[in-house]
Amino acid sequence: MSGLQRFERKYLISLAEYHRLRARLPLHFEPDAYTRKQARGRYLVRSIYYDTHDYRAYYEKEDGNFGRIKLRLRAYADHPESNDIVSVELKTRYGNVMTKHTTRVPHDHYVCFQSTGHWPVDGDPVTVEFARLVRVRSLIPVVLVQYHREGYQARSCRSVRLTLDHGVVSTRARSLFPQQVILRPHRPRSVILEIKTSDGEPRWLTDLVRAHQLKIMSNSKYVQGIEVIRPNMVTPREAAP
Repeated sequence: MSGLQRFERKYLISLAEYHRLRARLPLHFEPDAYTRKQARGRYLVRSIYYDTHDYRAYYEKEDGNFGRIKLRLRAYADHPESNDIVSVELKTRYGNVMTKHTTRVPHDHYVCFQSTGHWPVDGDPVTVEFARLVRVRSLIPVVLVQYHREGYQARSCRSVRLTLDHGVVSTRARSLFPQQVILRPHRPRSVILEIKTSDGEPRWLTDLVRAHQLKIMSNSKYVQGIEVIRPNMVTPREAAP
């Protein structure tokens, strides 16, 4: 099973820092295809994350364990439609290197998996491994995370991608489309910036990071989501801006 391998860096920035940075982006970046389709230049991302009853994946992330794996299902709408596509994702991390395995399935395949634990069509290595891990690790969907994303692609270097995530919220959930949920904010008045590279870093990108004095910090949306729904699990970390 092959996947997309890349380096990821995350930054938590204030709204003022966001506006300063965004003004510089057109020098090297252009909006990606998803962003260009939206009138406001942002598209919805909704993910349901899987973990054990005792939150083993959460503690592995907090302990910085190498080789940890994250399972999630992702949609790009907040209401289900029969013709929607759901993204099935496995993410593994070794240090700063992340490998992402993704496949896309019709919404009715997701509904089948949610109710039976089995995908209606076999043969896709990602869905096969997803179902296997859910079964052998006794994983269940535990938290729903939602936000609006601006995505950018570098003009001169297609291996460089930058995203800006706004209004991150989460709730306890067992499906991608729960009814009557209360979505709670993670870190109001801040934006999550992610820089993703798969083939080295151009000098202009290094200069951009230095010019804005960006500091890498742990910004796992899954960890934040768990701590929103389970405040007793909050661990000390640098305060948000």
